Amino acid sequence: MSDFEEAEFDDEQEGGDGPEMGEESLEQEDEEKTPEVPLTEDLIGENLSLLCKIGNGLAHAYVRLDLKEKEVTDITLLSSYIHLRYVDLSANALKDVAPLSSLTHLLTLRCDRNLLASARLEELPYLQTASFAHNRLTTLEGLNHPLLESLNVSFNAISSVSGLDPVKLGRLHSLELRGNKLTSTAGVNLPKLKNLYMGGNLINTIEGLERLEHLTSLHLRDNQIAKLDGFSDLMKNVQYVNLRGNAVTNVKETAKLKCLPKLRALILSENPISDDDDYRMEVLINLRRIERLDKDEFTEEERQEAEEMYEQRRSEELAAEGTEEVIHSDGED
Repeated sequence: MSDFEEAEFDDEQEGGDGPEMGEESLEQEDEEKTPEVPLTEDLIGENLSLLCKIGNGLAHAYVRLDLKEKEVTDITLLSSYIHLRYVDLSANALKDVAPLSSLTHLLTLRCDRNLLASARLEELPYLQTASFAHNRLTTLEGLNHPLLESLNVSFNAISSVSGLDPVKLGRLHSLELRGNKLTSTAGVNLPKLKNLYMGGNLINTIEGLERLEHLTSLHLRDNQIAKLDGFSDLMKNVQYVNLRGNAVTNVKETAKLKCLPKLRALILSENPISDDDDYRMEVLINLRRIERLDKDEFTEEERQEAEEMYEQRRSEELAAEGTEEVIHSDGED
């Protein structure tokens, strides 16, 4: 799968998985009705798997625990299962994950579709993948795990990005913030980040991305963006930008992406400008290195026409500038 195909596949996932109409009120009703279901030794034992060597290799322990859809409300008992490496607690009724701070060998943690208002944990030294999608998070505090590579906090109630330490999160390459309440891209100060997903928010301003020099794909579909300011030539590795379903009305805005030297694919469908008859040609004139707009690659014929139109306009501009200089000189005389 090419970089473009992978980015397009990831983007298609952005359109789904959102909360259903009325889901929040249903969750609140369910929460009121949900009885306390603390985790038990029996339930843990029934769902353990993957026997591995531990410590010096002379002992063994089960290191995988899958507790999806068990209606669990309390995981206090898990704090003593210190050898666990892979834990899935998705689709329960958890409000607190603090007991997981004892699991210092964790590599993968999934806590999607719970009732968490916070994902705060003590630093887990080996954690690489963490997912807290579809919860009630309002903050990113307490997620600074030093080996973390992928973090998913989509479909929560986060209104601003703060609390992510760029030093401690030096290996984080994918951050998913879809379906939150963000109004700006500010706060993502993570120089090693490669993939940023912020679709389905309330974003109207692109800003604070200048330090993302390793970023390759940026997903901003289904927001409220009308102006394409905020891009920088420091973002020298960006290849894919998705702005589908925004509010861009002037095709001249696309010229602001000239500063991205490796940009090859741009998605602007479902913006007002995509209805213009000369939409594809005007974008190509502004961004002549681009290979694909929306789902279609540019043909050689389109490239040739865009080059000719660019040169013609450039000649007309130079001629107009020359005429103005002559008129200005005559006026001085």
